[in-house]
Amino acid sequence: MDSVQTLIVGAGISGLATAAALGERDYLVLEADRAIGGYCKTVKQDGFVWDYSGHFFHFKHPEIEAWLRARMPGQNILTVEKKSFIAYKGRSVDFPFQKNIHQLPQDEFIDCLHDLYFAQHPDGPRGPEAASFKEMLYARFGRSIAEKFLIPYNEKLYACDLGALDKDAMGRFFPHANLTDIVRNMKAPDNASYNSAFTYPEGGAIEYVNAIASAVRPEAIALEEALVSVDLAARVARTTKRELRFERLVSSAPFNRLAALCNVAHDPAVFTWNKVLVFNLGFDRKGPRNVHWTYFPDRATSFYRVGFYDNIFDTDRLSLYVELGYPRDATVDAEAMLPRVLADLAREGITDGHQLVSKHSVVMDPAYVHITRASMAAHKRLSAELRAHGVYAIGRYGGWTYCSIEDNIVEARDLVASWDHTA
Repeated sequence: MDSVQTLIVGAGISGLATAAALGERDYLVLEADRAIGGYCKTVKQDGFVWDYSGHFFHFKHPEIEAWLRARMPGQNILTVEKKSFIAYKGRSVDFPFQKNIHQLPQDEFIDCLHDLYFAQHPDGPRGPEAASFKEMLYARFGRSIAEKFLIPYNEKLYACDLGALDKDAMGRFFPHANLTDIVRNMKAPDNASYNSAFTYPEGGAIEYVNAIASAVRPEAIALEEALVSVDLAARVARTTKRELRFERLVSSAPFNRLAALCNVAHDPAVFTWNKVLVFNLGFDRKGPRNVHWTYFPDRATSFYRVGFYDNIFDTDRLSLYVELGYPRDATVDAEAMLPRVLADLAREGITDGHQLVSKHSVVMDPAYVHITRASMAAHKRLSAELRAHGVYAIGRYGGWTYCSIEDNIVEARDLVASWDHTA
């Protein structure tokens, strides 16, 4: 039986960042797919460059960005000030919706401002503390803002009742705003958010993956080799090709799958998620300019978000990613859905007689995990049990959380550093 000090499951951002942080130490990265990258893969087809979905990097740590850029020689990388909007009843409203209600028709603006005022005013009615994401939206923003955008959009994205999600399900990524912020925004626009600026390489998101992989020994990456089971007591992993004895195992696989592979007692129903069907679509000529992505709360429109790759590097043909949310048990038929998506793009004014010249689709499963009180409690308990046997779950899916790509790199580095401190 082969042995390895650190066995890493998954060659996406989290797994590769863990391997890179380990340096010259003994590790092996298992990847079930034939290529590295996880969901950060890039498709290059017919002159278009698309990712599996819109993967844009928002750096808070300059040293991480500098480390990556140093490993991307010759790559054209742009830093872009985000331009994002909400398609609402035939008009384009600046994102975030709650800070730009003054852009709505007057009667709807009055409804939103009235409900917001009494939701946030100290003398307004106070109900019990919000326990769910949906209750939080009503409590903080009032009925009109919640029901015009925040609830329908997020229900399209998560493909579930928002009453099932924890009130902090989106953490720091949710654009909160108080009454003062919203009123001030009417005269002095300030729509800054965690992703107000993003960086993007001309070769697609895979270039960031390749940058991290350049710090990983190529012979330590085992492609097309999946984890099958883990014997926690013996610290032995069985793959599709062999058995491996390990001291530590680091997994970025979805936590529910890891728990099942490790045979730890748990209720699988606690962990729920959605699927996202992503269409990458290339058209014969340019489309709308000065927009990077648009949100679509209207339930009659099939997609919840559309992103414009061509407006990053100002290329001469319309290049889109289009995202549709589905419940985890839904059957997704991309070919059957494409005609409706194309019709909705035309109805929303994104295309106007454009000819589709190239297409690609992928189903992300899981896409967004559902963060609930039950999932957080189960994850905390099971993670402690796994760590006692040298097994660590990290990343968006291993951590069953909502986080950025940079967060994954920070978490991987911190985990390796914690081993050094306890060695």
